[in-house]
Amino acid sequence: MSSSPQGWPAPQQPYPPVPPPPGAPLPSANTNGLAITSLITGVVCLVPPLGMVLGAVALRQIKRRGERGKGLAIAGIVLSLVSTLLVAAGFATGAFRDALDGARKVKEEVASSSSAFSLRTGDCFDQPGGTATEQEVERVKSVDCAKPHDAEVAGSFRLTGSAYPGVPAIEKLAEERCLTIGEKYSQDSWAVPDNAVTFYYHPTEESWRQVKDRTVTCAFAAEKGKLTGSLRADGTTLTPDQLTYLQALNAVDAALAKEPEGDPEADLDGNTAWAGELEKTLGASAARLKGHTFSGAAAQPVADAVKELEKARKHWAKAADAADADTFWEHYEPGYDALPLGFGKEARAALGLSTKAPVEPTD
Repeated sequence: MSSSPQGWPAPQQPYPPVPPPPGAPLPSANTNGLAITSLITGVVCLVPPLGMVLGAVALRQIKRRGERGKGLAIAGIVLSLVSTLLVAAGFATGAFRDALDGARKVKEEVASSSSAFSLRTGDCFDQPGGTATEQEVERVKSVDCAKPHDAEVAGSFRLTGSAYPGVPAIEKLAEERCLTIGEKYSQDSWAVPDNAVTFYYHPTEESWRQVKDRTVTCAFAAEKGKLTGSLRADGTTLTPDQLTYLQALNAVDAALAKEPEGDPEADLDGNTAWAGELEKTLGASAARLKGHTFSGAAAQPVADAVKELEKARKHWAKAADAADADTFWEHYEPGYDALPLGFGKEARAALGLSTKAPVEPTD
């Protein structure tokens, strides 16, 4: 008897296995794992040919080892064969390609769809059904501004108060505020296409109550057809020369727009007061242009525009001092003639701004 290195008696050898008594059931054979895998692969169609390969290997192992699972392996081979034939037919007929294209389109639609509540300044989008008619909208489709689109967000403002103001009150406020927001967003009014109109989203009574919606979103929208290209023309897109020129001339346009509805015969005081404000604006705009150093080819055309502003200013100064309607009219006409609709076109061309002058309004 030998001892272990630790000095303990050597372990005894195990007894030989005892055969089962006569009539006792033999242990059951194991199910082949590859047979199971072959069936699963054939059912789920992950890699159809793989199911056939696994099934064939499983059959060989089952025969050699005496395992169970022959039926599973055969079923896996058959299902995989069917799947392989279907896949081959799909590629041959283009059905898979069409399915993938359809899935890709759906994915793109979902990815480009966004909530109307999440629109931000500068976003371009399409509205279901277009923007020609008023409707309630929850989702819009985001569009690259370089591509045709229904509208472009110019900005937004929030409504105040706890009670819902009502649609007429909101629309009245939106028409005023959105016009100003649009003018600031697109300061080159000549570049705004003829089919672009002021457009806005406002809270409904339901969204006001349920999601605390208080935002009015202002936009330019296509009254007909589509808009193409961004209309943004502000400090984020314009050069200092362009911005200075536009702000000076836009101030003049805003002053001209405040002309009283009544003729000087009916409202001389109102007309002379307006002429006085216009004269001050012309002086301020001319001073702003003279105080800025315009570079390159724009310097001379801008200087010429300044001379025209100062010429017009003299007429409006005399109109402001008019003691009667005839004297007012005497300076009204030449004052307007010095500020035609195409005023400053040469300066605009030199500055790289739009040279498409506005069209004379028709009655």
